[in-house]
Amino acid sequence: MTYHYNFKDVLGRAERITWRVEDMIGEGKTLDFSKPFMPEGLARVEEMTFLSPADKRTLNQIRGHAYLSIFGLVEEFILPFVLDHAKPFINGEDYRARAFLEFASEEAKHIHLFRRFRQEFVKGFHVDCKVIGPADAVAKHILSHHPLSVALTILHIEWMTQRHFQDSVNDDGTLDPQFKNLLKHHWMEEMQHAQLDTLMVEAIAENMKQAEIDEAIDGYLKIGGFLDNGMKQQTAFDLEAFEAVTKRRLTPADRDEFMRVQHQANRWTYLGTGMTHKNFLETLGKLSAAKRALLESVARDFC
Repeated sequence: MTYHYNFKDVLGRAERITWRVEDMIGEGKTLDFSKPFMPEGLARVEEMTFLSPADKRTLNQIRGHAYLSIFGLVEEFILPFVLDHAKPFINGEDYRARAFLEFASEEAKHIHLFRRFRQEFVKGFHVDCKVIGPADAVAKHILSHHPLSVALTILHIEWMTQRHFQDSVNDDGTLDPQFKNLLKHHWMEEMQHAQLDTLMVEAIAENMKQAEIDEAIDGYLKIGGFLDNGMKQQTAFDLEAFEAVTKRRLTPADRDEFMRVQHQANRWTYLGTGMTHKNFLETLGKLSAAKRALLESVARDFC
């Protein structure tokens, strides 16, 4: 596989992007709870007609909290994986080693960033919003898979992040500017991560037999199934938080509708947007045309 970028190019772009967590939140920079946090294309709250406009904004913000938490969770298995991948190159190719170490450093910064925003959310929302986890158990399960399966999962997440900002966040003027600024700066660094992880996938697959590659892609799909189960649990947590903050219990029919709509919204946000990203599909197709066709068929359930 060949791509139009290399480690030197990606490192150069990464080093030109400079921001600090302290520039994003704190010291007077607070979340505005009078505005939605997530774009409707991801939140999908409007179609639930049994909710008032205020209810929809509240649910949108609960989804924003989950977004902060779930990204913090996945970054915690991405960071050790990237560091492990970088170790063999520390005394070898300088640009490759530096690029992956920069990747790891930025992931550590993102973990800090999402934690700080979550702290700010909790301070302003006043109701406990549960999140799937714990992060170390999720990381242990995912990292138990073949390195190519994990690298593909990470690549899925990196391109997913790009799609969220470019397709849904960037042009949405209704969002809280502070939350939108978080998503923008996360997106800025994830572009380099997506390219580096593409090169990582290529390197891992280089000496593998086709049967081994196909098995690793199946492993990626199993990780997707594991995360899908998590999305159903997260939807139940979001419903619990919604009823707690609004101080009312939805009717059984409305609870069923809530779970149906919001589970699918979560599946699209965290699974469908990555599975169907053209760049992810291109990389997967170069590994296995048959598995790409399978993924495109499977992905229909997550849209």
